[in-house]
Amino acid sequence: MTTKEIQQQIVANMKQWQKVENASVASTGNVIEKTTNPIVRLVMEIIQRDSQMHYRVQEMVADSLESKTISLTPEELAEVWTMIENHIELEKKTVKLANDALQTLRGRKMVVQEYLLDYLLLDEEKHNRILETLGTIKKGMYPYG
Repeated sequence: MTTKEIQQQIVANMKQWQKVENASVASTGNVIEKTTNPIVRLVMEIIQRDSQMHYRVQEMVADSLESKTISLTPEELAEVWTMIENHIELEKKTVKLANDALQTLRGRKMVVQEYLLDYLLLDEEKHNRILETLGTIKKGMYPYG
């Protein structure tokens, strides 16, 4: 497969995926309209917002292969890296707080609270992973830094 064919395949995949994300937004909206249960509504809202963000990411991937070059220069990253490192420390604190809260709840039969705290922990860990990956990009730009 040529590079152009690979790019076209990825763009087609992103466009198809965006259709699924739109269906997910509609589906979660239907559930939200149907229920008054605050837990079910909250979970559907979380998924809905995630699907909206996924759509934006897929759009950026497709656009970057079709028309808009995406770049990240060492200077651009260096300009904000100290703030990103500070944010990484904040994320570490949120993970610790989530773990502490979960340890307190374990075995207490507070399943709804444990479920929600598990979600928060997973999301905070995800934030850490994407920031760590950004750090990997930085190391690739600065092989001696």
